[in-house]
Amino acid sequence: MITEALPYGVFSVGGAAPRVGVRVRDGVVDLAAALGDEVFARPTLNAFLAQGPRRWAEIRSRITELDTPPTYPLTDVALHLPVEVADYVDFYASEEHASNLGRLFRPNSAPLLPNWRHLPVGYHGRAGTVVVSGTEVVRPCGQLATSEGPVFGPSRRLDIEAELGFVVGVGGARIPPDAFAEHVFGVVVVNDWSARDIQSWEYVPLGPFLGKSFATSISPWVTPLAALDAARIAAPTRDPEPLPYLRGAEPWGLDIDFTVSWNGQLVSRPPYAGMYWTPAQMLAHLTANGAAARTGDLFASGTVSGPARDQRGSFLELTWNGAEPVEIGGEPRSFLADGDEVTIAATAPGPDGTRIDLGEVRGRILPA
Repeated sequence: MITEALPYGVFSVGGAAPRVGVRVRDGVVDLAAALGDEVFARPTLNAFLAQGPRRWAEIRSRITELDTPPTYPLTDVALHLPVEVADYVDFYASEEHASNLGRLFRPNSAPLLPNWRHLPVGYHGRAGTVVVSGTEVVRPCGQLATSEGPVFGPSRRLDIEAELGFVVGVGGARIPPDAFAEHVFGVVVVNDWSARDIQSWEYVPLGPFLGKSFATSISPWVTPLAALDAARIAAPTRDPEPLPYLRGAEPWGLDIDFTVSWNGQLVSRPPYAGMYWTPAQMLAHLTANGAAARTGDLFASGTVSGPARDQRGSFLELTWNGAEPVEIGGEPRSFLADGDEVTIAATAPGPDGTRIDLGEVRGRILPA
Protein backbone atom coordinates (compact mmCIF):
# COMPACT_ATOMS: atom_id res chain seq x y z
CA MET A 1 0.00 0.00 0.00
CA ILE A 2 1.27 3.49 -0.89
CA THR A 3 1.30 5.74 2.21
CA GLU A 4 3.19 8.82 0.98
CA ALA A 5 2.00 12.45 0.92
CA LEU A 6 1.03 11.94 -2.76
CA PRO A 7 1.48 15.44 -4.20
CA TYR A 8 -0.01 16.05 -7.65
CA GLY A 9 1.79 17.61 -10.60
CA VAL A 10 1.84 17.81 -14.38
CA PHE A 11 4.65 16.04 -16.24
CA SER A 12 5.75 14.99 -19.70
CA VAL A 13 8.22 12.42 -20.99
CA GLY A 14 10.26 12.65 -24.18
CA GLY A 15 8.26 15.48 -25.71
CA ALA A 16 4.87 13.79 -25.25
CA ALA A 17 1.83 15.81 -24.20
CA PRO A 18 1.78 16.89 -20.52
CA ARG A 19 -0.51 14.96 -18.17
CA VAL A 20 -1.24 14.60 -14.47
CA GLY A 21 0.89 12.49 -12.19
CA VAL A 22 1.42 11.82 -8.51
CA ARG A 23 4.86 11.76 -6.94
CA VAL A 24 5.79 8.63 -4.99
CA ARG A 25 9.32 8.83 -3.58
CA ASP A 26 11.61 9.35 -6.60
CA GLY A 27 9.04 8.47 -9.23
CA VAL A 28 5.96 9.88 -10.93
CA VAL A 29 2.85 7.71 -11.30
CA ASP A 30 1.01 8.27 -14.59
CA LEU A 31 -2.55 8.59 -13.29
CA ALA A 32 -4.29 8.39 -16.67
CA ALA A 33 -2.64 5.03 -17.28
CA ALA A 34 -2.88 3.78 -13.69
CA LEU A 35 -6.54 4.65 -13.12
CA GLY A 36 -7.89 4.63 -16.67
CA ASP A 37 -9.38 8.10 -16.20
CA GLU A 38 -9.09 10.68 -18.98
CA VAL A 39 -9.39 13.60 -16.53
CA PHE A 40 -5.71 12.93 -15.79
CA ALA A 41 -4.69 12.97 -19.45
CA ARG A 42 -5.02 16.77 -19.50
CA PRO A 43 -2.22 19.37 -19.22
CA THR A 44 -3.48 20.88 -15.94
CA LEU A 45 -5.08 19.73 -12.71
CA ASN A 46 -8.07 22.05 -13.12
CA ALA A 47 -10.64 19.54 -14.39
CA PHE A 48 -9.83 17.15 -11.54
CA LEU A 49 -9.85 19.94 -8.94
CA ALA A 50 -13.32 21.05 -10.05
CA GLN A 51 -14.72 17.59 -9.19
CA GLY A 52 -14.61 18.43 -5.49
CA PRO A 53 -13.56 16.93 -2.16
CA ARG A 54 -15.42 13.62 -2.41
CA ARG A 55 -13.69 12.88 -5.69
CA TRP A 56 -10.34 14.03 -4.28
CA ALA A 57 -10.72 11.57 -1.39
CA GLU A 58 -11.82 8.75 -3.70
CA ILE A 59 -8.81 9.16 -5.99
CA ARG A 60 -6.39 9.42 -3.07
CA SER A 61 -7.78 6.15 -1.70
CA ARG A 62 -7.47 4.44 -5.09
CA ILE A 63 -3.87 5.59 -5.44
CA THR A 64 -2.90 4.16 -2.05
CA GLU A 65 -4.22 0.75 -3.15
CA LEU A 66 -2.18 0.54 -6.36
CA ASP A 67 0.28 -2.38 -6.42
CA THR A 68 2.56 -1.78 -9.41
CA PRO A 69 1.47 1.50 -11.01
CA PRO A 70 3.08 2.78 -14.23
CA THR A 71 5.88 4.98 -12.88
CA TYR A 72 8.58 7.15 -14.45
CA PRO A 73 11.80 8.13 -12.64
CA LEU A 74 11.82 11.80 -11.67
CA THR A 75 15.05 12.20 -13.62
CA ASP A 76 13.23 11.25 -16.85
CA VAL A 77 10.33 13.71 -16.68
CA ALA A 78 9.82 17.42 -17.35
CA LEU A 79 7.60 19.19 -14.81
CA HIS A 80 5.11 21.89 -15.81
CA LEU A 81 2.89 24.49 -14.15
CA PRO A 82 0.41 22.23 -12.32
CA VAL A 83 -2.68 24.45 -12.61
CA GLU A 84 -4.03 27.02 -15.01
CA VAL A 85 -4.13 29.93 -12.57
CA ALA A 86 -7.46 31.76 -12.74
CA ASP A 87 -6.74 34.59 -10.27
CA TYR A 88 -3.85 35.32 -7.95
CA VAL A 89 -4.11 37.11 -4.60
CA ASP A 90 -1.21 37.69 -2.23
CA PHE A 91 -1.71 38.38 1.48
CA TYR A 92 0.40 39.94 4.23
CA ALA A 93 -0.39 37.51 7.04
CA SER A 94 2.82 37.39 9.10
CA GLU A 95 2.84 39.79 12.04
CA GLU A 96 6.65 39.58 12.19
CA HIS A 97 7.02 40.46 8.50
CA ALA A 98 4.49 43.29 8.62
CA SER A 99 6.09 44.68 11.79
CA ASN A 100 9.59 44.51 10.28
CA LEU A 101 8.47 46.45 7.22
CA GLY A 102 6.71 48.98 9.42
CA ARG A 103 9.90 49.55 11.42
CA LEU A 104 11.93 49.89 8.22
CA PHE A 105 9.63 52.27 6.36
CA ARG A 106 7.79 54.06 9.19
CA PRO A 107 10.42 54.27 11.97
CA ASN A 108 8.59 57.04 13.83
CA SER A 109 5.19 55.32 13.79
CA ALA A 110 3.62 52.14 15.15
CA PRO A 111 4.94 49.12 13.17
CA LEU A 112 1.44 47.91 12.24
CA LEU A 113 -1.19 50.06 10.59
CA PRO A 114 -4.58 50.29 12.40
CA ASN A 115 -6.37 47.81 10.11
CA TRP A 116 -3.77 45.02 10.25
CA ARG A 117 -5.16 43.04 13.20
CA HIS A 118 -8.74 43.43 11.96
CA LEU A 119 -8.47 41.90 8.48
CA PRO A 120 -6.09 39.88 6.29
CA VAL A 121 -4.46 42.59 4.17
CA GLY A 122 -3.81 41.56 0.55
CA TYR A 123 -3.52 42.68 -3.05
CA HIS A 124 -4.65 41.25 -6.37
CA GLY A 125 -1.71 40.00 -8.47
CA ARG A 126 -1.18 38.95 -12.08
CA ALA A 127 -2.19 35.33 -12.73
CA GLY A 128 -0.41 35.35 -16.09
CA THR A 129 3.00 35.81 -14.46
CA VAL A 130 2.78 32.76 -12.18
CA VAL A 131 5.47 30.33 -13.39
CA VAL A 132 6.69 26.89 -12.38
CA SER A 133 9.87 26.29 -10.40
CA GLY A 134 13.00 26.40 -12.54
CA THR A 135 11.70 29.14 -14.83
CA GLU A 136 14.34 31.86 -15.12
CA VAL A 137 13.28 35.33 -13.96
CA VAL A 138 14.21 38.39 -16.00
CA ARG A 139 15.13 41.41 -13.89
CA PRO A 140 12.15 43.80 -14.13
CA CYS A 141 12.25 47.44 -15.17
CA GLY A 142 10.17 50.27 -13.82
CA GLN A 143 10.25 53.76 -12.36
CA LEU A 144 12.88 54.31 -9.67
CA ALA A 145 13.04 57.30 -7.35
CA THR A 146 16.25 59.36 -7.36
CA SER A 147 17.27 62.69 -5.83
CA GLU A 148 16.74 64.27 -9.27
CA GLY A 149 13.33 62.70 -9.75
CA PRO A 150 12.07 59.38 -11.15
CA VAL A 151 13.99 57.47 -13.81
CA PHE A 152 13.12 54.32 -15.75
CA GLY A 153 15.43 51.32 -15.60
CA PRO A 154 16.19 47.86 -14.18
CA SER A 155 15.43 47.20 -10.53
CA ARG A 156 18.49 47.53 -8.30
CA ARG A 157 16.86 46.05 -5.21
CA LEU A 158 15.47 42.73 -6.41
CA ASP A 159 14.18 40.53 -3.59
CA ILE A 160 12.39 37.27 -2.77
CA GLU A 161 9.47 36.37 -0.52
CA ALA A 162 9.14 32.87 0.95
CA GLU A 163 5.43 32.03 1.04
CA LEU A 164 2.89 29.22 1.17
CA GLY A 165 0.28 29.15 -1.60
CA PHE A 166 -3.20 27.64 -1.58
CA VAL A 167 -4.88 26.21 -4.69
CA VAL A 168 -8.66 26.49 -4.97
CA GLY A 169 -10.45 23.45 -6.33
CA VAL A 170 -14.12 24.35 -5.94
CA GLY A 171 -15.16 27.98 -6.30
CA GLY A 172 -17.75 29.96 -4.41
CA ALA A 173 -18.50 33.29 -2.76
CA ARG A 174 -18.72 34.26 0.92
CA ILE A 175 -16.95 31.08 1.99
CA PRO A 176 -16.90 30.77 5.81
CA PRO A 177 -13.63 29.69 7.49
CA ASP A 178 -14.95 26.28 8.45
CA ALA A 179 -15.75 25.50 4.79
CA PHE A 180 -12.09 25.96 3.80
CA ALA A 181 -11.40 22.25 3.10
CA GLU A 182 -14.48 22.00 0.88
CA HIS A 183 -12.95 24.52 -1.51
CA VAL A 184 -9.14 24.37 -1.25
CA PHE A 185 -7.39 21.33 -2.67
CA GLY A 186 -3.82 21.78 -1.51
CA VAL A 187 -0.67 23.85 -1.07
CA VAL A 188 2.38 24.90 -3.08
CA VAL A 189 5.67 26.55 -2.12
CA VAL A 190 5.80 30.13 -3.45
CA ASN A 191 8.48 32.71 -4.20
CA ASP A 192 6.82 36.06 -4.82
CA TRP A 193 9.73 37.94 -6.43
CA SER A 194 9.70 41.63 -5.48
CA ALA A 195 11.43 44.72 -6.90
CA ARG A 196 11.65 46.81 -3.74
CA ASP A 197 12.77 50.05 -5.38
CA ILE A 198 9.96 49.96 -7.95
CA GLN A 199 7.52 48.97 -5.20
CA SER A 200 8.53 51.73 -2.77
CA TRP A 201 7.99 54.48 -5.36
CA GLU A 202 4.68 53.24 -6.77
CA TYR A 203 2.81 51.68 -3.84
CA VAL A 204 1.42 54.88 -2.28
CA PRO A 205 -1.58 55.18 -2.25
CA LEU A 206 -2.88 52.06 -4.05
CA GLY A 207 -0.34 49.39 -3.15
CA PRO A 208 1.91 46.93 -5.07
CA PHE A 209 1.81 46.95 -8.86
CA LEU A 210 4.80 46.62 -11.25
CA GLY A 211 7.15 45.87 -8.37
CA LYS A 212 5.27 42.60 -7.79
CA SER A 213 3.60 41.61 -11.05
CA PHE A 214 6.59 40.46 -13.14
CA ALA A 215 6.98 36.92 -11.72
CA THR A 216 5.67 34.62 -8.99
CA SER A 217 7.22 31.13 -8.91
CA ILE A 218 5.49 28.06 -7.47
CA SER A 219 6.59 24.49 -6.83
CA PRO A 220 5.56 21.90 -9.43
CA TRP A 221 3.88 19.72 -6.79
CA VAL A 222 0.54 20.48 -5.12
CA THR A 223 0.36 18.71 -1.75
CA PRO A 224 -3.27 17.89 -0.85
CA LEU A 225 -4.71 19.21 2.39
CA ALA A 226 -5.45 15.55 3.18
CA ALA A 227 -1.70 14.99 3.64
CA LEU A 228 -1.39 17.82 6.18
CA ASP A 229 -3.56 16.54 9.05
CA ALA A 230 -0.55 16.21 11.37
CA ALA A 231 0.54 19.78 10.52
CA ARG A 232 -2.69 21.45 11.63
CA ILE A 233 -2.40 23.59 14.77
CA ALA A 234 -4.33 26.36 16.48
CA ALA A 235 -3.69 29.86 15.20
CA PRO A 236 -2.02 32.41 17.50
CA THR A 237 -4.22 34.31 19.95
CA ARG A 238 -5.94 37.25 18.23
CA ASP A 239 -6.34 40.62 19.86
CA PRO A 240 -8.86 42.00 19.10
CA GLU A 241 -11.12 39.06 18.29
CA PRO A 242 -11.84 38.98 14.54
CA LEU A 243 -15.27 39.98 13.26
CA PRO A 244 -17.81 37.12 13.05
CA TYR A 245 -17.24 36.36 9.33
CA LEU A 246 -13.58 35.59 10.12
CA ARG A 247 -14.27 33.26 13.04
CA GLY A 248 -14.25 29.48 12.76
CA ALA A 249 -13.98 26.43 15.00
CA GLU A 250 -11.59 24.45 12.77
CA PRO A 251 -7.85 24.83 13.51
CA TRP A 252 -6.17 26.01 10.31
CA GLY A 253 -2.82 27.12 11.61
CA LEU A 254 -0.10 25.03 9.92
CA ASP A 255 3.19 23.85 11.43
CA ILE A 256 5.32 24.11 8.28
CA ASP A 257 9.04 24.84 8.16
CA PHE A 258 10.76 26.64 5.27
CA THR A 259 14.37 26.92 4.20
CA VAL A 260 15.75 29.67 1.97
CA SER A 261 19.04 29.11 0.11
CA TRP A 262 20.90 31.83 -1.82
CA ASN A 263 23.33 30.44 -4.42
CA GLY A 264 23.28 27.14 -2.53
CA GLN A 265 23.92 28.72 0.89
CA LEU A 266 21.25 28.34 3.58
CA VAL A 267 20.39 31.83 4.86
CA SER A 268 17.01 31.52 6.59
CA ARG A 269 14.52 29.09 8.16
CA PRO A 270 11.12 30.83 8.26
CA PRO A 271 8.46 29.12 10.44
CA TYR A 272 4.87 29.17 9.17
CA ALA A 273 3.40 28.15 12.55
CA GLY A 274 3.36 31.74 13.84
CA MET A 275 1.32 33.25 10.98
CA TYR A 276 -1.33 35.55 12.44
CA TRP A 277 -4.02 35.00 9.79
CA THR A 278 -4.93 31.47 8.69
CA PRO A 279 -5.58 30.44 5.08
CA ALA A 280 -9.21 29.78 6.03
CA GLN A 281 -9.53 33.42 7.09
CA MET A 282 -7.76 34.59 3.94
CA LEU A 283 -10.27 32.72 1.77
CA ALA A 284 -13.19 33.99 3.84
CA HIS A 285 -12.00 37.56 3.47
CA LEU A 286 -11.23 37.46 -0.26
CA THR A 287 -14.75 36.15 -0.97
CA ALA A 288 -16.58 38.21 1.70
CA ASN A 289 -17.74 40.96 -0.68
CA GLY A 290 -19.41 38.48 -3.04
CA ALA A 291 -16.48 38.08 -5.46
CA ALA A 292 -16.37 34.34 -6.15
CA ALA A 293 -13.27 32.20 -5.99
CA ARG A 294 -12.81 29.95 -9.04
CA THR A 295 -11.19 26.62 -9.81
CA GLY A 296 -7.47 27.24 -10.24
CA ASP A 297 -7.34 30.37 -8.09
CA LEU A 298 -4.09 30.77 -6.19
CA PHE A 299 -3.79 32.78 -3.02
CA ALA A 300 -0.58 33.08 -1.04
CA SER A 301 0.23 33.85 2.57
CA GLY A 302 2.62 36.71 2.06
CA THR A 303 6.17 36.53 3.39
CA VAL A 304 6.71 33.99 6.17
CA SER A 305 8.97 35.47 8.86
CA GLY A 306 9.75 34.60 12.47
CA PRO A 307 11.10 36.66 15.37
CA ALA A 308 14.79 35.78 14.85
CA ARG A 309 17.00 37.26 12.14
CA ASP A 310 17.64 33.82 10.59
CA GLN A 311 13.85 33.28 10.32
CA ARG A 312 13.15 36.20 7.98
CA GLY A 313 11.59 35.24 4.65
CA SER A 314 12.78 38.17 2.53
CA PHE A 315 16.22 39.66 1.90
CA LEU A 316 14.79 43.11 2.64
CA GLU A 317 14.30 41.96 6.23
CA LEU A 318 17.29 39.63 6.42
CA THR A 319 19.70 42.45 5.53
CA TRP A 320 17.58 45.18 7.14
CA ASN A 321 17.19 47.02 3.83
CA GLY A 322 20.89 46.63 3.08
CA ALA A 323 22.20 47.98 6.40
CA GLU A 324 23.20 44.50 7.63
CA PRO A 325 24.45 42.52 4.57
CA VAL A 326 24.88 38.76 4.66
CA GLU A 327 27.97 37.04 3.29
CA ILE A 328 27.26 34.97 0.17
CA GLY A 329 30.20 33.29 -1.53
CA GLY A 330 32.61 35.43 0.47
CA GLU A 331 30.97 38.74 -0.51
CA PRO A 332 28.59 41.02 1.45
CA ARG A 333 25.20 40.94 -0.24
CA SER A 334 21.85 42.65 0.28
CA PHE A 335 19.74 42.12 -2.88
CA LEU A 336 19.85 39.83 -5.90
CA ALA A 337 22.49 40.12 -8.63
CA ASP A 338 22.12 38.76 -12.16
CA GLY A 339 22.94 35.05 -12.14
CA ASP A 340 21.88 34.51 -8.52
CA GLU A 341 19.70 31.49 -7.80
CA VAL A 342 17.28 31.15 -4.89
CA THR A 343 15.72 27.90 -3.68
CA ILE A 344 12.86 27.84 -1.17
CA ALA A 345 11.79 24.46 0.26
CA ALA A 346 9.25 23.39 2.87
CA THR A 347 8.45 20.39 5.04
CA ALA A 348 5.59 19.53 7.40
CA PRO A 349 4.93 16.96 10.13
CA GLY A 350 3.66 13.65 8.84
CA PRO A 351 2.25 10.54 10.50
CA ASP A 352 4.27 8.79 13.21
CA GLY A 353 6.83 11.53 13.60
CA THR A 354 7.88 11.59 9.95
CA ARG A 355 8.32 14.73 7.81
CA ILE A 356 6.44 15.43 4.57
CA ASP A 357 8.41 17.07 1.77
CA LEU A 358 6.31 19.85 0.22
CA GLY A 359 8.83 20.33 -2.57
CA GLU A 360 10.81 23.37 -3.54
CA VAL A 361 10.62 26.41 -5.77
CA ARG A 362 13.77 27.53 -7.55
CA GLY A 363 14.59 30.46 -9.82
CA ARG A 364 17.63 32.18 -11.33
CA ILE A 365 17.88 35.88 -12.21
CA LEU A 366 18.60 36.93 -15.78
CA PRO A 367 19.63 40.46 -16.82
CA ALA A 368 16.95 42.97 -17.75
